[in-house]
Amino acid sequence: MSGVRDRVIVVTGAGGGLGREYALFLAAAGAKVVVNDLGGARDGSGAGTSMADGVVEEIRAAGGTAVPSYDSVATAEGAQAIIGTALEAFGAVHGVVNNAGILRDAAFHKMADEHWDAVLRVHLDGGYHVTRSAWPHLREQGFGRIVMATSTSGLFGNFGQSNYGAAKNGLVGLVNTLAIEGRRHGIGVNAVAPMAATRMTADVAPSEVLAKLPPEHVAPVVAQLLTDECADTGLVLVAGGGQVYRVQLFQGKGVSFAEPPSLDEIGSRWAEITAMDEAVPGTNPVG
Repeated sequence: MSGVRDRVIVVTGAGGGLGREYALFLAAAGAKVVVNDLGGARDGSGAGTSMADGVVEEIRAAGGTAVPSYDSVATAEGAQAIIGTALEAFGAVHGVVNNAGILRDAAFHKMADEHWDAVLRVHLDGGYHVTRSAWPHLREQGFGRIVMATSTSGLFGNFGQSNYGAAKNGLVGLVNTLAIEGRRHGIGVNAVAPMAATRMTADVAPSEVLAKLPPEHVAPVVAQLLTDECADTGLVLVAGGGQVYRVQLFQGKGVSFAEPPSLDEIGSRWAEITAMDEAVPGTNPVG
């Protein structure tokens, strides 16, 4: 077996935009795809079956294999049902693309608690619930591939997206730990920050910028991370507009103090503390 052929892959939020591209690309490469989509609006309101059904019909019409799932990623019960669909239809699950998302943008001073909670439930909790539901099966079979959809808004920040950015960078933290825990069980866990023109980004970036970011550029990168041959884990990649590059945390040389320093001592050496000219890839000093 090579690539993703005959692998069972769940793609959440696959009824449109990037998720649809992932599902179509994976199915064309021979994967058996669970097309999950709640069928709601961009802000998470509403539900329906037409979005997932439409993508499944596209895949089947092209000779691929897919089944729909309409459950929500935001609850443990919904996530269990999503993975249950893969097990019932295909008898296994080998990979998950945690792509489902919503937007409730607002400047931080206008951020409502319910908008904060709603976005974290879908993105961060959703990534947790679906991965957690698949994890025992991946461990037992000694193989698995997880891709988290992070965002440049989480990695670098973006005005009006404090809830979205916090959720997306939270997924990077989850990737960092799951990469460590999954390695001995043959499970690769990585993240992709896509740059693409979809309904999620329709009013986030200028139209001339979005015109250069077709979602088709991202799908091959996500698919690579799901292949049997990809042994990488713990990566964060940015993909879009024809570019693909890795993002990684670095740490500066810093300053060591033999005794607890005074405020004046910290201040006098602040430039050294914050300097990054001798930076190296970051590591967990207590891990």
